[in-house]
Amino acid sequence: MAKKATRESYGAALVKYGSDERIVVLDADLSKSTKTEMFKKEYPERFFNAGIAEANMMCVAAGLASCGKIVFASTFAMFAAGRAFEQVRNSIGYTNLNVKIGATHAGISVGEDGASHQCLEDIALMRSIPNMVIINPADDIEAQLAVKAAIDHDGPVYMRFGRLAVQDINDADYKFELGKGVQLAYGSDVTIIATGLMVEKALEAREKLIADGISARVINIHTIKPIDKDIIIKAAKETGAIVTAEEHSIYGGLGSAVAEVVSENAPCTVKIIGTDKFGRSGKPAELFELYGLTSDDIAKKAKEAIENK
Repeated sequence: MAKKATRESYGAALVKYGSDERIVVLDADLSKSTKTEMFKKEYPERFFNAGIAEANMMCVAAGLASCGKIVFASTFAMFAAGRAFEQVRNSIGYTNLNVKIGATHAGISVGEDGASHQCLEDIALMRSIPNMVIINPADDIEAQLAVKAAIDHDGPVYMRFGRLAVQDINDADYKFELGKGVQLAYGSDVTIIATGLMVEKALEAREKLIADGISARVINIHTIKPIDKDIIIKAAKETGAIVTAEEHSIYGGLGSAVAEVVSENAPCTVKIIGTDKFGRSGKPAELFELYGLTSDDIAKKAKEAIENK
């Protein structure tokens, strides 16, 4: 089965659902990379290039949304969450407007673009904004359904898409439900909770643990905010050990969100896989090895979590 980057899925979904005339797409001069060019070709009258002016783009998006439009504002995650944070907070989050931020090229999987473009802080930034929903899809199928869920949701949404092509983990019958985690595999010894492209690696880690006689549960958290507390609490109570995996900082992301739920509702061992360093230029596979984000790293942490029960 061919692999596909979720940024490609984003562009395809905009076209798929673009017949809704309320939908308007803005881009910060990166439409070829963010794949919003697909929408531009199909619906040029509802596409606007804001130029390399991300903060202004978010304000324009807010203005259009205040007039009843469903606005998709797209650029790299580093610029959407970082450069335009004030405008996202004040013009979109505070006013609770119907703006959907399509943030592509997140995480170290951006590869050779290096530290300046490898955003590892965006989930933490967006989690801090009231009213903001955060979706981090794991594959093509989930990414396209996430765009539809964002359209149907009344309010701001931050969607995180990757540059690196990934394998589908879901099938054609998959149903995406905003705010609900998905248990992909049952296990009783330890739970691996992953998001985005780390979900595929979590499933690979589970196979390695099975080979060592360890029963591992795998949960996909595609909606980081609001997070599915029930599925996390159940996993904590039933397995007593959790490992989280994300292509993001260990501060303020999925791991932090899971730890907050567990500490308040069902205390147990929680190991967080992520990074506390800036990225660097390199091939994605080499960077995942360097930053400890491989399936082997997940399996190792799972064994540590079990030992610390």
